[in-house]
Amino acid sequence: MTIVFIPRESRAGETRVAATPETTGRMVKRGLEVHVETGAGEFSFFDDSAYAEAGATIVSSIQSGLEKAEVVLKVAPPTLDEVQAMRAGQILISFFQGVQNPEVAKALQAARVTAWGMELVPRTTLAQKMDALSSQANIGGYKAVLIGACALGKYFPLLMTAAGTVKPARVVIFGVGVAGLQAIATAKRLGAVVEATDIRPEVKEQVESLGAKFIEVKPDEGAEEASVYAKEASDDYKRRQAEAVAASVANADLVITTAQVPGKKAPVLIPLELLETMKPGSVVVDLAVEQGGNCALSEVGKHILHKGVTIVGTPNLPATMPINASELYSRNLLDVIKHLVPDPEEDGATPTVVLNLDDEIIGGSIAIHEGVIRHEMTAKALEAEGAPQS
Repeated sequence: MTIVFIPRESRAGETRVAATPETTGRMVKRGLEVHVETGAGEFSFFDDSAYAEAGATIVSSIQSGLEKAEVVLKVAPPTLDEVQAMRAGQILISFFQGVQNPEVAKALQAARVTAWGMELVPRTTLAQKMDALSSQANIGGYKAVLIGACALGKYFPLLMTAAGTVKPARVVIFGVGVAGLQAIATAKRLGAVVEATDIRPEVKEQVESLGAKFIEVKPDEGAEEASVYAKEASDDYKRRQAEAVAASVANADLVITTAQVPGKKAPVLIPLELLETMKPGSVVVDLAVEQGGNCALSEVGKHILHKGVTIVGTPNLPATMPINASELYSRNLLDVIKHLVPDPEEDGATPTVVLNLDDEIIGGSIAIHEGVIRHEMTAKALEAEGAPQS
Protein backbone atom coordinates (compact mmCIF):
# COMPACT_ATOMS: atom_id res chain seq x y z
CA MET A 1 0.00 0.00 0.00
CA THR A 2 1.25 3.48 -0.87
CA ILE A 3 2.19 5.39 2.28
CA VAL A 4 1.85 9.20 2.33
CA PHE A 5 3.60 11.09 5.12
CA ILE A 6 2.79 14.58 6.41
CA PRO A 7 5.57 15.97 8.64
CA ARG A 8 5.40 18.89 11.03
CA GLU A 9 6.82 21.97 9.29
CA SER A 10 10.16 22.94 10.79
CA ARG A 11 11.05 26.23 9.07
CA ALA A 12 10.67 29.29 11.29
CA GLY A 13 7.35 31.07 10.81
CA GLU A 14 5.73 28.29 8.77
CA THR A 15 2.37 27.65 10.44
CA ARG A 16 0.64 25.81 7.58
CA VAL A 17 0.28 22.05 7.23
CA ALA A 18 0.23 20.03 4.01
CA ALA A 19 -2.86 17.98 4.84
CA THR A 20 -5.91 18.70 6.95
CA PRO A 21 -8.10 16.04 8.56
CA GLU A 22 -10.51 16.58 5.64
CA THR A 23 -7.96 15.84 2.91
CA THR A 24 -6.39 13.09 5.02
CA GLY A 25 -9.75 11.32 5.16
CA ARG A 26 -10.17 11.64 1.41
CA MET A 27 -6.72 10.13 0.78
CA VAL A 28 -7.54 7.23 3.11
CA LYS A 29 -10.78 6.60 1.21
CA ARG A 30 -8.73 6.36 -1.99
CA GLY A 31 -6.86 3.43 -0.47
CA LEU A 32 -3.74 5.29 0.67
CA GLU A 33 -2.12 4.83 4.06
CA VAL A 34 -1.52 8.25 5.62
CA HIS A 35 1.01 8.87 8.38
CA VAL A 36 1.03 12.22 10.19
CA GLU A 37 3.79 13.41 12.49
CA THR A 38 2.50 14.32 15.91
CA GLY A 39 1.80 18.06 16.17
CA ALA A 40 1.86 18.55 12.39
CA GLY A 41 -1.38 20.53 12.46
CA GLU A 42 -0.82 22.32 15.78
CA PHE A 43 -0.25 25.82 14.38
CA SER A 44 -3.14 25.42 11.95
CA PHE A 45 -5.37 24.34 14.85
CA PHE A 46 -5.87 20.73 13.69
CA ASP A 47 -5.43 18.23 16.53
CA ASP A 48 -3.75 14.84 16.23
CA SER A 49 -7.05 13.29 17.31
CA ALA A 50 -8.81 14.78 14.27
CA TYR A 51 -6.24 13.18 11.97
CA ALA A 52 -6.63 9.85 13.76
CA GLU A 53 -10.41 10.02 13.39
CA ALA A 54 -9.87 10.63 9.66
CA GLY A 55 -7.96 7.36 9.44
CA ALA A 56 -4.34 8.52 9.73
CA THR A 57 -1.60 6.86 11.74
CA ILE A 58 0.12 9.33 14.09
CA VAL A 59 3.91 8.86 14.17
CA SER A 60 6.22 10.26 16.82
CA SER A 61 8.94 11.83 14.67
CA ILE A 62 9.88 12.86 11.16
CA GLN A 63 12.51 10.12 11.07
CA SER A 64 9.97 7.38 11.75
CA GLY A 65 7.60 8.89 9.18
CA LEU A 66 10.25 9.07 6.47
CA GLU A 67 11.39 5.47 7.02
CA LYS A 68 8.32 3.97 5.34
CA ALA A 69 6.80 6.75 3.21
CA GLU A 70 6.77 6.64 -0.57
CA VAL A 71 5.31 10.16 -0.87
CA VAL A 72 6.06 13.10 1.45
CA LEU A 73 3.74 16.13 1.48
CA LYS A 74 5.10 19.44 2.77
CA VAL A 75 4.46 23.16 2.51
CA ALA A 76 7.89 24.80 2.71
CA PRO A 77 11.01 23.45 1.02
CA PRO A 78 12.75 20.89 3.22
CA THR A 79 15.68 21.81 5.40
CA LEU A 80 19.07 20.15 4.88
CA ASP A 81 18.46 18.02 7.99
CA GLU A 82 15.15 16.83 6.56
CA VAL A 83 16.73 15.93 3.22
CA GLN A 84 19.43 13.91 4.99
CA ALA A 85 16.69 11.80 6.58
CA MET A 86 15.09 11.05 3.18
CA ARG A 87 15.98 8.13 0.93
CA ALA A 88 16.45 7.61 -2.78
CA GLY A 89 13.24 7.16 -4.73
CA GLN A 90 10.99 9.02 -2.31
CA ILE A 91 8.69 11.61 -3.87
CA LEU A 92 8.64 14.98 -2.13
CA ILE A 93 5.76 17.31 -3.00
CA SER A 94 6.13 20.85 -1.65
CA PHE A 95 7.13 24.32 -2.71
CA PHE A 96 10.60 23.76 -4.19
CA GLN A 97 12.22 27.21 -4.67
CA GLY A 98 15.46 25.73 -5.92
CA VAL A 99 16.88 29.04 -7.12
CA GLN A 100 16.45 30.56 -3.66
CA ASN A 101 17.64 27.36 -1.91
CA PRO A 102 20.49 25.95 -4.00
CA GLU A 103 22.01 23.99 -1.11
CA VAL A 104 18.72 22.16 -0.58
CA ALA A 105 18.43 21.48 -4.32
CA LYS A 106 21.95 20.01 -4.35
CA ALA A 107 21.13 17.85 -1.33
CA LEU A 108 17.93 16.53 -2.94
CA GLN A 109 19.87 15.79 -6.11
CA ALA A 110 22.56 13.92 -4.20
CA ALA A 111 19.94 11.95 -2.24
CA ARG A 112 18.19 11.02 -5.52
CA VAL A 113 14.86 12.22 -4.15
CA THR A 114 12.17 13.08 -6.70
CA ALA A 115 11.17 16.68 -5.95
CA TRP A 116 7.83 18.05 -7.17
CA GLY A 117 7.61 21.86 -6.96
CA MET A 118 4.12 23.21 -6.32
CA GLU A 119 5.16 26.55 -7.82
CA LEU A 120 6.10 24.70 -11.04
CA VAL A 121 2.62 23.24 -11.71
CA PRO A 122 1.60 24.39 -15.22
CA ARG A 123 -1.15 26.99 -15.20
CA THR A 124 -3.48 25.06 -17.47
CA THR A 125 -7.17 24.24 -17.21
CA LEU A 126 -6.40 20.62 -16.31
CA ALA A 127 -4.04 21.65 -13.51
CA GLN A 128 -6.17 24.50 -12.17
CA LYS A 129 -7.15 22.65 -8.99
CA MET A 130 -3.46 22.07 -8.22
CA ASP A 131 -2.50 25.74 -8.52
CA ALA A 132 -1.13 26.44 -5.05
CA LEU A 133 0.52 29.68 -6.17
CA SER A 134 -2.92 31.13 -6.84
CA SER A 135 -4.60 29.75 -3.73
CA GLN A 136 -1.88 31.19 -1.50
CA ALA A 137 -1.45 34.47 -3.42
CA ASN A 138 -5.17 35.10 -2.95
CA ILE A 139 -4.64 35.01 0.80
CA GLY A 140 -1.54 37.19 0.53
CA GLY A 141 -3.37 39.90 -1.40
CA TYR A 142 -6.22 39.94 1.12
CA LYS A 143 -3.94 40.06 4.16
CA ALA A 144 -1.72 42.77 2.64
CA VAL A 145 -4.65 45.17 2.63
CA LEU A 146 -5.55 44.35 6.24
CA ILE A 147 -1.95 44.85 7.35
CA GLY A 148 -1.83 48.13 5.46
CA ALA A 149 -5.10 49.26 7.00
CA CYS A 150 -3.83 48.48 10.50
CA ALA A 151 -0.56 50.34 9.89
CA LEU A 152 -2.36 53.35 8.41
CA GLY A 153 -3.34 56.10 10.80
CA LYS A 154 -6.69 56.83 9.13
CA TYR A 155 -9.96 55.31 7.99
CA PHE A 156 -10.32 53.48 4.68
CA PRO A 157 -13.92 54.50 3.81
CA LEU A 158 -15.58 57.85 3.21
CA LEU A 159 -17.34 58.84 6.42
CA MET A 160 -19.88 61.59 7.00
CA THR A 161 -19.82 62.50 10.69
CA ALA A 162 -21.12 65.31 12.89
CA ALA A 163 -17.51 66.41 13.28
CA GLY A 164 -16.98 66.62 9.54
CA THR A 165 -16.29 64.50 6.49
CA VAL A 166 -13.48 61.93 6.42
CA LYS A 167 -12.08 61.40 2.94
CA PRO A 168 -11.52 57.80 1.78
CA ALA A 169 -8.02 56.33 1.74
CA ARG A 170 -6.25 56.13 -1.58
CA VAL A 171 -4.63 52.80 -2.45
CA VAL A 172 -2.24 52.02 -5.32
CA ILE A 173 -1.48 48.42 -6.25
CA PHE A 174 1.45 47.30 -8.39
CA GLY A 175 0.76 44.01 -10.16
CA VAL A 176 -2.64 42.64 -11.14
CA GLY A 177 -2.13 38.92 -10.73
CA VAL A 178 -4.10 36.84 -8.25
CA ALA A 179 -2.70 38.72 -5.23
CA GLY A 180 -3.22 42.10 -6.85
CA LEU A 181 -6.81 41.38 -7.85
CA GLN A 182 -7.66 40.19 -4.34
CA ALA A 183 -5.98 43.28 -2.90
CA ILE A 184 -8.09 45.49 -5.17
CA ALA A 185 -11.30 43.71 -4.18
CA THR A 186 -10.48 43.85 -0.46
CA ALA A 187 -9.49 47.53 -0.51
CA LYS A 188 -12.68 48.38 -2.40
CA ARG A 189 -14.79 46.46 0.12
CA LEU A 190 -13.18 48.53 2.86
CA GLY A 191 -14.18 51.70 1.02
CA ALA A 192 -10.89 52.93 -0.42
CA VAL A 193 -10.30 54.64 -3.76
CA VAL A 194 -8.12 52.16 -5.65
CA GLU A 195 -5.75 52.44 -8.60
CA ALA A 196 -3.65 49.63 -10.09
CA THR A 197 -0.92 49.17 -12.66
CA ASP A 198 0.50 46.12 -14.44
CA ILE A 199 2.88 45.33 -17.28
CA ARG A 200 0.01 43.54 -19.06
CA PRO A 201 -2.44 46.03 -20.58
CA GLU A 202 -5.05 43.30 -21.07
CA VAL A 203 -5.81 43.27 -17.32
CA LYS A 204 -7.40 46.73 -17.51
CA GLU A 205 -10.87 45.24 -17.88
CA GLN A 206 -10.41 43.08 -14.76
CA VAL A 207 -9.26 46.07 -12.74
CA GLU A 208 -12.19 48.21 -13.85
CA SER A 209 -14.67 45.38 -13.22
CA LEU A 210 -13.66 45.56 -9.54
CA GLY A 211 -14.33 49.30 -9.44
CA ALA A 212 -10.69 50.43 -9.54
CA LYS A 213 -8.87 52.69 -11.98
CA PHE A 214 -6.18 51.20 -14.23
CA ILE A 215 -3.04 53.31 -14.57
CA GLU A 216 -2.11 52.82 -18.20
CA VAL A 217 1.49 52.55 -19.33
CA LYS A 218 2.41 52.11 -22.97
CA PRO A 219 3.74 48.51 -23.22
CA ASP A 220 7.08 47.52 -24.69
CA GLU A 221 6.88 46.91 -28.42
CA GLY A 222 5.95 43.30 -29.10
CA ALA A 223 4.96 42.69 -25.46
CA GLU A 224 1.21 42.59 -26.01
CA GLU A 225 0.99 38.80 -25.81
CA ALA A 226 -1.13 37.74 -22.85
CA SER A 227 0.52 35.65 -20.14
CA VAL A 228 -0.46 34.32 -16.72
CA TYR A 229 3.11 34.77 -15.50
CA ALA A 230 4.94 37.98 -14.66
CA LYS A 231 7.66 38.86 -17.15
CA GLU A 232 10.82 40.89 -16.87
CA ALA A 233 10.09 44.46 -17.98
CA SER A 234 12.59 46.50 -19.94
CA ASP A 235 14.37 49.43 -18.30
CA ASP A 236 12.50 51.75 -20.64
CA TYR A 237 9.16 50.31 -19.54
CA LYS A 238 10.11 50.73 -15.88
CA ARG A 239 10.93 54.39 -16.59
CA ARG A 240 7.58 54.94 -18.32
CA GLN A 241 5.77 53.14 -15.50
CA ALA A 242 7.46 55.30 -12.87
CA GLU A 243 6.40 58.44 -14.73
CA ALA A 244 2.80 57.22 -15.10
CA VAL A 245 2.38 56.22 -11.46
CA ALA A 246 4.37 59.06 -9.87
CA ALA A 247 1.36 61.26 -9.13
CA SER A 248 -0.73 58.34 -7.85
CA VAL A 249 2.03 57.13 -5.52
CA ALA A 250 2.63 60.66 -4.20
CA ASN A 251 -1.08 60.95 -3.31
CA ALA A 252 -1.45 57.41 -1.98
CA ASP A 253 -2.11 56.47 1.62
CA LEU A 254 -1.25 52.81 0.98
CA VAL A 255 0.84 51.21 -1.77
CA ILE A 256 0.85 47.42 -2.19
CA THR A 257 3.44 45.82 -4.45
CA THR A 258 3.08 42.25 -5.74
CA ALA A 259 5.45 42.03 -8.74
CA GLN A 260 7.64 38.93 -8.83
CA VAL A 261 9.47 37.21 -11.69
CA PRO A 262 10.01 33.43 -11.31
CA GLY A 263 13.62 32.57 -10.57
CA LYS A 264 14.83 36.18 -10.47
CA LYS A 265 15.16 39.04 -8.02
CA ALA A 266 11.98 41.10 -7.75
CA PRO A 267 12.04 44.33 -9.79
CA VAL A 268 12.40 47.57 -7.83
CA LEU A 269 9.23 49.50 -8.64
CA ILE A 270 9.48 52.05 -5.84
CA PRO A 271 13.01 53.46 -5.84
CA LEU A 272 14.08 55.78 -3.06
CA GLU A 273 13.30 58.96 -5.01
CA LEU A 274 9.70 57.80 -5.62
CA LEU A 275 9.30 56.61 -2.03
CA GLU A 276 10.32 60.02 -0.75
CA THR A 277 7.45 61.68 -2.64
CA MET A 278 4.93 59.83 -0.44
CA LYS A 279 3.11 61.60 2.37
CA PRO A 280 4.13 61.21 6.02
CA GLY A 281 1.84 58.61 7.56
CA SER A 282 1.50 56.58 4.35
CA VAL A 283 2.34 52.88 4.13
CA VAL A 284 3.98 50.47 1.67
CA VAL A 285 3.29 46.72 1.97
CA ASP A 286 5.80 44.76 -0.11
CA LEU A 287 4.61 41.27 -1.03
CA ALA A 288 7.83 40.61 -2.96
CA VAL A 289 10.09 41.21 0.04
CA GLU A 290 11.34 37.60 0.11
CA GLN A 291 12.58 37.98 -3.48
CA GLY A 292 14.47 41.16 -2.74
CA GLY A 293 11.50 43.52 -2.63
CA ASN A 294 9.71 45.90 -5.00
CA CYS A 295 10.52 48.81 -2.68
CA ALA A 296 14.10 50.00 -2.34
CA LEU A 297 14.03 49.98 1.48
CA SER A 298 12.10 46.76 2.13
CA GLU A 299 13.62 44.29 4.58
CA VAL A 300 12.30 40.83 5.38
CA GLY A 301 10.42 40.75 8.66
CA LYS A 302 10.83 44.45 9.43
CA HIS A 303 8.72 47.61 9.56
CA ILE A 304 10.98 50.40 8.31
CA LEU A 305 10.06 54.03 8.99
CA HIS A 306 11.62 56.41 6.46
CA LYS A 307 10.72 60.11 6.57
CA GLY A 308 7.28 59.31 7.94
CA VAL A 309 6.53 56.44 5.50
CA THR A 310 6.21 52.91 6.89
CA ILE A 311 7.52 50.06 4.71
CA VAL A 312 6.13 46.69 5.79
CA GLY A 313 8.21 43.61 4.94
CA THR A 314 6.18 40.85 6.56
CA PRO A 315 7.09 37.58 4.76
CA ASN A 316 4.90 34.57 3.99
CA LEU A 317 1.53 36.26 4.49
CA PRO A 318 -0.45 33.05 3.85
CA ALA A 319 1.13 31.63 7.02
CA THR A 320 -0.53 34.43 9.00
CA MET A 321 -3.89 32.84 8.10
CA PRO A 322 -2.96 29.18 8.64
CA ILE A 323 -6.45 27.68 8.85
CA ASN A 324 -7.70 28.74 5.42
CA ALA A 325 -4.22 28.64 3.89
CA SER A 326 -3.81 25.01 4.98
CA GLU A 327 -7.30 24.07 3.83
CA LEU A 328 -6.72 25.47 0.35
CA TYR A 329 -3.15 24.23 -0.03
CA SER A 330 -4.05 20.74 1.15
CA ARG A 331 -6.81 20.55 -1.47
CA ASN A 332 -4.26 21.55 -4.11
CA LEU A 333 -2.07 18.68 -2.89
CA LEU A 334 -5.01 16.27 -2.84
CA ASP A 335 -5.54 16.90 -6.55
CA VAL A 336 -1.83 16.30 -7.15
CA ILE A 337 -2.16 12.97 -5.35
CA LYS A 338 -5.22 12.08 -7.44
CA HIS A 339 -3.19 12.76 -10.57
CA LEU A 340 -0.14 10.79 -9.39
CA VAL A 341 -2.14 7.93 -7.89
CA PRO A 342 -5.05 7.26 -10.26
CA ASP A 343 -7.93 4.96 -9.37
CA PRO A 344 -6.98 1.33 -10.12
CA GLU A 345 -8.48 -0.09 -13.30
CA GLU A 346 -9.40 -3.34 -11.53
CA ASP A 347 -11.74 -3.52 -8.55
CA GLY A 348 -9.89 -4.26 -5.33
CA ALA A 349 -6.48 -3.39 -6.74
CA THR A 350 -4.11 -1.31 -4.63
CA PRO A 351 -3.64 2.28 -5.88
CA THR A 352 -0.02 2.99 -6.82
CA VAL A 353 2.02 5.99 -7.91
CA VAL A 354 2.28 6.37 -11.68
CA LEU A 355 5.22 8.70 -12.37
CA ASN A 356 4.69 9.40 -16.06
CA LEU A 357 7.19 12.12 -16.98
CA ASP A 358 5.61 12.45 -20.43
CA ASP A 359 2.47 13.76 -18.72
CA GLU A 360 2.36 17.56 -19.09
CA ILE A 361 1.56 18.22 -15.44
CA ILE A 362 3.90 15.63 -13.93
CA GLY A 363 6.78 16.37 -16.29
CA GLY A 364 6.41 20.12 -15.82
CA SER A 365 6.18 19.98 -12.03
CA ILE A 366 9.08 17.67 -11.18
CA ALA A 367 12.26 19.65 -10.58
CA ILE A 368 14.58 16.75 -9.67
CA HIS A 369 14.35 13.08 -10.62
CA GLU A 370 16.90 10.27 -10.27
CA GLY A 371 19.71 12.71 -9.53
CA VAL A 372 19.00 14.97 -12.51
CA ILE A 373 17.98 18.63 -12.19
CA ARG A 374 15.05 19.03 -14.56
CA HIS A 375 14.12 22.62 -13.65
CA GLU A 376 16.07 24.89 -15.98
CA MET A 377 16.42 27.90 -13.66
CA THR A 378 17.64 25.73 -10.79
CA ALA A 379 20.08 23.98 -13.09
CA LYS A 380 21.50 27.33 -14.16
CA ALA A 381 21.76 28.50 -10.56
CA LEU A 382 23.67 25.36 -9.57
CA GLU A 383 25.85 25.56 -12.64
CA ALA A 384 26.82 29.10 -11.64
CA GLU A 385 27.93 27.67 -8.28
CA GLY A 386 29.90 24.92 -9.99
CA ALA A 387 27.61 22.07 -8.92
CA PRO A 388 27.23 19.00 -11.18
CA GLN A 389 23.85 18.63 -12.89
CA SER A 390 23.64 14.87 -13.18
